[in-house]
Parts: sequence; C-alpha cells; structure tokens
Amino acid sequence: MTDRQLPMPSRRSLIGGAGKTLSVAAVAMIVGGCSNAATANGSGDTAQDVSLLNAAIALEHEGIAAYQIAATSGLLDPAVVDIGVTFQGHHKGHRDELEKAVRQLGGTPVAAKTDAEYAEALNVASLKNQADVLRLALGLERGAANAYLGLIPSLGVDFHQVAAQMAGDEAFHAAILGNALGEPIPKAALIFG
Repeated sequence: MTDRQLPMPSRRSLIGGAGKTLSVAAVAMIVGGCSNAATANGSGDTAQDVSLLNAAIALEHEGIAAYQIAATSGLLDPAVVDIGVTFQGHHKGHRDELEKAVRQLGGTPVAAKTDAEYAEALNVASLKNQADVLRLALGLERGAANAYLGLIPSLGVDFHQVAAQMAGDEAFHAAILGNALGEPIPKAALIFG
C-alpha cells in the first residue's frame, strides 16, 4: 500500500452492508442492547464502551480500506483521488483516537481485515466508473455519520464528544460526496440520526 489510499469498499458492509461484516442492523442491535444497560445519564460500563468503540474501529478500518481500494482502482480523476486520500487520513485519525480509548479502558482494539476481504464485502468488482465509486463512498459516509450519532447515547459520557466530532466529520464527507454527485440539498432538516 502507498500513502495514496482511497478504496471505496467497506463502510457499507460494516455499517449497512449485506451482512458480510458489521451491518447497520448489527450496530443498531449493539447500540440498542447497550442502551438498556446504560445508566440514565448515558454512561455505560467499561466492557460496553470497549465493545462499542471496537464497533466504531471496525467502521474506520472499513473506511480506510475503501478509500485505499478506490485510490488504486484507476476509476478516479486525480483530484478525486486527492480528496479521497484526505478523507482516508481523517478515518485513520478516527481509528487512532478510538484505539487509544479502547487501550485506556484496558481493552484490545479490533484488528483490520485485508483489503481483499473488504473489496469482496463491498462488491468492488461491480464498480465501473467514478460515479459508482462516489455513490459507494457516499453510502458508507452517511452510514458512518448515523452510526456515530446512534452510539452517543450508549457510550459513557467521556466518549460523547469524540463520537459527535466523528459524526460531524462523516457528515462533512457525505456533503462533499453528495455535491460531487450533483445531489440536491435536502429540503428537510435533521438529515442525519
């Protein structure tokens, strides 16, 4: 792998895919199950936080791999690759923060899969052009924004701010990708969550 990493494969599979990795439904079940165990002020126990943070790390691993695969696909204009590499750098920063938090809680961060595993889960073979890649990336980013927003109430209060910041980053990425695809600005408020 090079520094120019932009694969568009697997945030969807980790957070909304067909179930080959961690689907949105799986994240929702984790969040829903943990919400019941959380205290009224939203702070859960350490094991719960480690589990939720590891689910978020898995999402970031998928995003990093997706942008890597996209960057090396040959389907993207150089300017789009540059944007994707920037977004990938954001995801690496998210992963690093999340891994640090898991370690501080005494847990072990979840390991990444191989790019080939992410490529298969994301059905990268079906991507034929830049628009296909951008649509995949947009779905992954929207899913990630919603996942982070969904995790906030279930995480201990020490992690609310970082999860909200990451949701903001993902929403920003989605806005840029939606614009690149020529999507209209949504008319309704409360686009995410």
